[in-house]
Amino acid sequence: MSTARVLVTCKQMQNVFETFRPRFEAAQVEAILPTVERQQLSEDELIALIADVDGIIAGDDPLTARVLEHAGRMKTIAKWGVGTDAIDFDAAAAQGITVTNTPGVFGEDVADAALGYLLSLTRHIARIHMAVVAGDWLKIEGTRLAGKTAGVYGFGSIGKATARRLVAFGCDTLAYDAFPAALEGAAELGVAGVGLDELLERSEVLVLCAPLTPDTHHVIDAAALAKLPDGALFVNVSRGQLVDEPALVAALRSGRVAAAALDVFEDEPLAPDNPLRDFEQCVFGSHNGSNTAEGVLQCSAQAVDNLFRELGLP
Repeated sequence: MSTARVLVTCKQMQNVFETFRPRFEAAQVEAILPTVERQQLSEDELIALIADVDGIIAGDDPLTARVLEHAGRMKTIAKWGVGTDAIDFDAAAAQGITVTNTPGVFGEDVADAALGYLLSLTRHIARIHMAVVAGDWLKIEGTRLAGKTAGVYGFGSIGKATARRLVAFGCDTLAYDAFPAALEGAAELGVAGVGLDELLERSEVLVLCAPLTPDTHHVIDAAALAKLPDGALFVNVSRGQLVDEPALVAALRSGRVAAAALDVFEDEPLAPDNPLRDFEQCVFGSHNGSNTAEGVLQCSAQAVDNLFRELGLP
């Protein structure tokens, strides 16, 4: 007889679950791994699964009040990853459900992705690759990173790791964080802490590395984009909802933003009719910036530790 039933909805955790199965079996924990077709389950899919489980290792699933009211047995939500914006904390607290996450595990992984996206923008790597595959021999003039002023919005583990890479590439690197204490130690990395307006006004390259909160929702809107230097490059490896997408489309059309690399979008997957698709100078990802073998195992281990601790299991 199992001591607990646990729902595992994070696709990355599911992919490596066999690594952790012995620990679940030793503790007699029954794990349910439903099929997750896209980024996450829907509210209705969660409601159909959540009634008789004691815990969940969740990806970006919408654990809303509507969902949690069906979670009669649930004791804990172990969020796989850092972002908890899809969880209704008030609804969880009202039902005595604890919430944990795994901060700090993906700094290096997402920073690698951010620089990969940026290099694809400056050197047109993705466009040239596709042209060569198609039988062409495309020559597009690029631009160097060295000497550019690069701004990092959000100076947590991802922002710091991104800033270190930008400094190494020879960028004059700036950083802003809503919490000034986060900027302590920035100077030792060769990074100047600045206010938001200065960050926007000086950043020839802007990289978003901040979490989604009520204060950061659509923080990059038309007014913010208008402050960027003409022809700025824009990279988002945080959450799509930080960006007002119609405003970004307008900035791309006007040339205020020369090109954008987006790993995340307001609605995922990216819809076939999304106007962002009209810009061949842009590069898109599939909300995959944290997905490395090392990061997935590290994050999964921490999520399992959190889950077992909150359930009182060894």
